[in-house]
Amino acid sequence: MARTSLGSRFEQSITLNALRAYIAEFLSTFFYVFAVMGSMMSSRKLMPDAASDPSSLVVVAIANAFALASAVFISANISGGHVNPAVTFGMAVGGHISIPTALFYWISQMLASVMACLALRVTIVGQHVPTYTIAEEMTGFGASVLEGVLTFALVYTVYAATDPRRGPLGSMGPLVIGLIAGANVLATGPFSGGSMNPACAFGSSVIAGSFRNQAAYWVGPLMGGAVAGLLYDNVVFPAQGAASATGVSEGVGV
Repeated sequence: MARTSLGSRFEQSITLNALRAYIAEFLSTFFYVFAVMGSMMSSRKLMPDAASDPSSLVVVAIANAFALASAVFISANISGGHVNPAVTFGMAVGGHISIPTALFYWISQMLASVMACLALRVTIVGQHVPTYTIAEEMTGFGASVLEGVLTFALVYTVYAATDPRRGPLGSMGPLVIGLIAGANVLATGPFSGGSMNPACAFGSSVIAGSFRNQAAYWVGPLMGGAVAGLLYDNVVFPAQGAASATGVSEGVGV
């Protein structure tokens, strides 16, 4: 029975609709990463000492908010608009998407991030693609916890802003999701970078050739996303009946 169920879920993950969802995730993640990393590089271009200039933090936070809201909106009705492996992981743990589908989402998201960073590296020859770094006063464990808290807030907002039981929100859902992402960057940018997105951190590290402290940008966000989804679905706003898992996500994510 288990084998049959696993095979059935895998078949659902390679249907035409599923392939459309993977393409949507690739495109939306590409646009998001391109805008976020591009804003960091633009800040360096306009402000050579961007690391100590508060305005550069504001620029990156605004880019995060705008890009994420747009990326979620354009793919919400196709793939769920995850744009983030941590959101996908939270949805998989909560049973909203199958594990095979989640793995294909991850591949799409990470490939899109690498391609976006590569495009920036090739076109902007005079600059290196920036990577997320941890402040000197923080440890890798501390950064992981911090990124976990940020991603918890982000994924919890995803669940709350896109829950159909709260009534139709339309474009307000993606906007709210973008706003919490921008606020998180403002709060923690100088400490951990405010990534909240393992794919974004992964893509920049691949192109830069540096994977230092990469674990902090995976362990924390994945745990935070999973806890947020489980808490919302099972404690704060539990469903009246168990929803069946489908091949692609219902609602939207980041």
